[in-house]
Amino acid sequence: MSENRESRLTVGEVARLVGVSVRTLHHYDEIGLVAPSGRTPSGYRSYSAADVERLHQVLTYRELGFPLEEIATLLDDPSVDALAHLRRQRELLEQRIDRLHRMAAAVEKMMEAKQMGIQLTPAEQREIFGDNWPGEEYAAEAEQRWGDTDAWKQSQARSAKWTKDDWQQIKAETDALEADFAAALAEGAAADSDRAAALADRHLESIRRHYDCGYDMQVNLAQMYVADERFRRHYDDVAAGLAQYLHDAIVANAARHG
Repeated sequence: MSENRESRLTVGEVARLVGVSVRTLHHYDEIGLVAPSGRTPSGYRSYSAADVERLHQVLTYRELGFPLEEIATLLDDPSVDALAHLRRQRELLEQRIDRLHRMAAAVEKMMEAKQMGIQLTPAEQREIFGDNWPGEEYAAEAEQRWGDTDAWKQSQARSAKWTKDDWQQIKAETDALEADFAAALAEGAAADSDRAAALADRHLESIRRHYDCGYDMQVNLAQMYVADERFRRHYDDVAAGLAQYLHDAIVANAARHG
């Protein structure tokens, strides 16, 4: 029995369904990558569910960076069944998601560094902050947010004089401070304890290296750590709940000095 009308789609319908252009579908048809298996009574191309499934596989491989010729070879390999293709695509997608998560973490570090006026070359940034450091391409957001402030200008002027060794020391001190905050959290030190207050003071001094920062401004930074998902994720990757703990410790310490 032939498929009924409801099970087939026109080129335009498929284009809207999967989010590609009609021109792309025509190209895929011309090269034999995704050829519609039927025609309407008027002679127009029509796609079955199997055709659309193949198209989704093509688009997934394209998203993963495979050239069209290699995609055709993969999909037309008689030794690989459809379920095996789906397993392979899921594995590749999971690998890409992991890579994007690592890149996102690097972006967060870059934004925080730029907010403090980093002046390193891309190669130096990768050396100090890791191979996934994305470099200058992510600097624009930080400058757009703080570029007109006195703190930004002061930070730029100070950091322009720093060497790579200076930045390596700053990175080491920042990592140590985050580790000490995480230890205090893990050991149950209250956010308003003397131990947390001492850590909050260390945090303030680390900011003052870059620009003049008072307790009010430090509290504003702390609010960003929990309000901005990127900063929250950075700290919570160090230790679950660290972003909120850091925020609360800074706020409590500022109240002591209020």
